[in-house]
Amino acid sequence: MTPSHTEPAVEFEAVVKSDCPTCQLIWPALQQLIDAGCSLSIYYQDTAEFPPIGVPLKDDTSLAHSWVRDIETVPTLLRIEEGEETDRRVGWVKQEWQDISGVADLAESLPAYQPGCGSRTREPGMPARLRARYAGDSLYARSIHTPAGIDPIEYCYDQGWSDGLPLVPPTPERVMAMLEGTDRDPGEQLGDVPPDLATVNIEKVAINAVMAGCKAEYLPVVIAAVQAVLSDEFCMHGLLATTYFSGPMVIVSGSRGRLIGMNSGVNALGQGNRANATIGRALQLVIRNIGGGRPGGIDRAALGNPGKYTFCFAEAEDADWTSLREEQGFRKAASCVTVFAGDGVQGVVDQKSRDPESLCRSFAASLVVVGHAKMVMAADAFLVITPEHARVFHAAGWSKQRVLERLAELLMRPGEELISGALGMAEGIPSKYRNELLPKFREGGLNIVRAGGSAGMFSAIIAGWGASGNLGSSPVTVEIGT
Repeated sequence: MTPSHTEPAVEFEAVVKSDCPTCQLIWPALQQLIDAGCSLSIYYQDTAEFPPIGVPLKDDTSLAHSWVRDIETVPTLLRIEEGEETDRRVGWVKQEWQDISGVADLAESLPAYQPGCGSRTREPGMPARLRARYAGDSLYARSIHTPAGIDPIEYCYDQGWSDGLPLVPPTPERVMAMLEGTDRDPGEQLGDVPPDLATVNIEKVAINAVMAGCKAEYLPVVIAAVQAVLSDEFCMHGLLATTYFSGPMVIVSGSRGRLIGMNSGVNALGQGNRANATIGRALQLVIRNIGGGRPGGIDRAALGNPGKYTFCFAEAEDADWTSLREEQGFRKAASCVTVFAGDGVQGVVDQKSRDPESLCRSFAASLVVVGHAKMVMAADAFLVITPEHARVFHAAGWSKQRVLERLAELLMRPGEELISGALGMAEGIPSKYRNELLPKFREGGLNIVRAGGSAGMFSAIIAGWGASGNLGSSPVTVEIGT
């Protein structure tokens, strides 16, 4: 006997909305499919304001069906076999609809082509709302519901989540929208955040990025910054526990900073740029809300500094000098985050130097006082050089490395001036170093980065927390992922 074969049952689904002219146009085609005996289901996204037809329309104003079917444009006609979609046609192209339906004379009186309209699933903010509604089980964090009648922003304050400034409530829709900024799994673990050593994953970083006011495209930068501060070399726990001023400073080097609109120019270390402000803030909120690093608890800073709200800026690309990321061993094409245990900003004013030697001496004289004028090899520092100062070096053909080498020479300090009691100051190093010549910074402890506005012969020193031997913190650079 020859086994019998039956063709799989074929069904069709059409997704439409009433305010789409093309959906109204193709109504005769849908009626003809029904008259031809096709099994057709019609889902409407807004209202059922269409001419009568031979089948009842199906309500998809919740967009649940459109979400499942991933509808981007209406009308869309889908061919379904044994419950699975096997083909679809988007908009109205007469020949394509004839091909998918098998009805050769379908809608001969209609135009050959008419573009469709955007599906309601693609309206502003709708994708995130739909993901939160229908794919909420992909989130790992527990939900916290604001009590009725309580302002969500005040509730965030009451829970102790805030750094003192208002937070953006992290609704599921906002978290889902934030997670669009990365292709990494929300449950991917990044490590344990001190001091509580609570595990942080991508989703929890996204939650704090929402609260900080980040855009989704900032999220990979925030993730890289979190990864960097969790490294042993950065010593985040020690940075929290010290009574010193410092907090995490973030420098973004490479094209990613420009793509997301970071500021590396005028007022780069100041307020006014959303990316600079919120990326640094998101990192601080992760440390506070995930790790428990709060002032008065483990955070024991005697004074702190305003940068502990947020301290983040982008490196200005400089064709004459090697970038920070390249100095740290990364590709020029890469984009990286460097984190540094930074204090406040110490200004350097030199409006008269027109040659590199004079300017280096000005910088060295200012760098001597990092931490204390009698302190050596006890802290790292970043020298942020603005364009007008950089031009002095460029005009003379000095590379960044040459500037660093000259500064190192100028910053060799005689022990007799550094020991305790010298110059009438009790502060100082042990007397055994009296006859030695000592460097102000450990090897690699002074870094240069370019930033700032084009006018003004001012640069800046950002000193850091202790970095001698295996104690304290070292700058850490991490490549920004996707």
